[in-house]
Amino acid sequence: ITDVTAEAPPFLARLVTHAGKKLTKFDLNDQAAALAAKAAVEAGAFSVRSVEKKPARRSPPPPFTTSTLQQEAARKLGFSAQRTMQTAQKLYEGVDGEGGLITYMRTDGVDVSPEGLSEAREVIRERYGAAYLPEEARRYRSKQKNAQEAHEAIRPTSLARRPESLHLDDDLRRLYDLIWRRMAASQMESARVERTVIELETADGQTGLRATGQVVTFDGYLAVYEEGKDDADDEEGGRLPSVREGASGKVEASRADQHFTEPPPRYSEASLVKKMEELGIGRPSTYASTLTTLRDREYVRMERQRFVPEDKGRLVTAFLEQFFARWVEYDFTAALETQLDEVSAGDLDWKVLLRKFWTDFHAATQAAGELRTSVILDHLNEALGPHIFPDRADGTDARLCPRCGEGKLSLKTSRFGAFIG
Repeated sequence: ITDVTAEAPPFLARLVTHAGKKLTKFDLNDQAAALAAKAAVEAGAFSVRSVEKKPARRSPPPPFTTSTLQQEAARKLGFSAQRTMQTAQKLYEGVDGEGGLITYMRTDGVDVSPEGLSEAREVIRERYGAAYLPEEARRYRSKQKNAQEAHEAIRPTSLARRPESLHLDDDLRRLYDLIWRRMAASQMESARVERTVIELETADGQTGLRATGQVVTFDGYLAVYEEGKDDADDEEGGRLPSVREGASGKVEASRADQHFTEPPPRYSEASLVKKMEELGIGRPSTYASTLTTLRDREYVRMERQRFVPEDKGRLVTAFLEQFFARWVEYDFTAALETQLDEVSAGDLDWKVLLRKFWTDFHAATQAAGELRTSVILDHLNEALGPHIFPDRADGTDARLCPRCGEGKLSLKTSRFGAFIG
């Protein structure tokens, strides 16, 4: 839709009224109904019936930690976690005849030194003006329960060293620019927005459209940086132009989409690092190596930048969950990280921790080692049943041998790996 009167940029709106009736979720349940509604939209002459606005503020995100840097570099630059860390390492060590360009890149701290804050405020005032500078410097605290904040956030060692003033290779330039923008944005004024609902209607009231989103009245930190998302949202929450009640609307294009119920999307580099951080799995120094190991050992493959489990990965996971369940629980990993923190703080004796861990773990490995292969395979057949023995269309036993009709299919092992026989 475009506002013909104001010549505002086009925006996306959804059909909410058709043939004089409010639409519910499954009203347009076949192609014919959807195409009839599409034709009504294309034929309609719309005007803005109402514009509802609610003022709000959007605060900037904190400067980068290892986790958030890996997430944003994956979203915005398409970098793997390993590529991000290798590039950040070069920036930290120094390039272009300069000393280190960024602070230490393995950290879950979000605090910034007083010198860094002071310089950031000076650069913002000079480059963007006093309107973009809050009265006081912003200070952030980590929300992670077991965050180790020995190092400050990842930021340029000097914000005055602007990205365009450096002669860097492409990866270095793009990552430095991302870090520079995030740090600058973190110390800028909040954006002022109006959460807006625009209702459009034909003169006869038979067809109605609704657009929801935000009108930015003062861009604030958005002049520099906007945080990426793991998965594209629909039009809800998108930016809208400023339009007025009574304005004429013109339909630029229309579409009738068919939607299916889908499972949640598989993890990307960004969303998996974020989930690991939420669950307390690993540390800033291990996120990248963990994801690299998954790929190097072929436990997963990448499809359209998403992690897809391979049979080898499913097999190892099923084995560990069956025989070492306690040690692969998320809570165990997070609790162990907390205990290691206690050791580093001098509150827990490391020998006591290791003895407690080894006593139980050694007993479990001995017990598993004494099991017959057939017993282990029976457990794996059960755990992986839905994946390796999918239901047959004719309803017969999925594990019945397709050749003789009598034998029972099972996982087998060979020097070339596992197979079904």
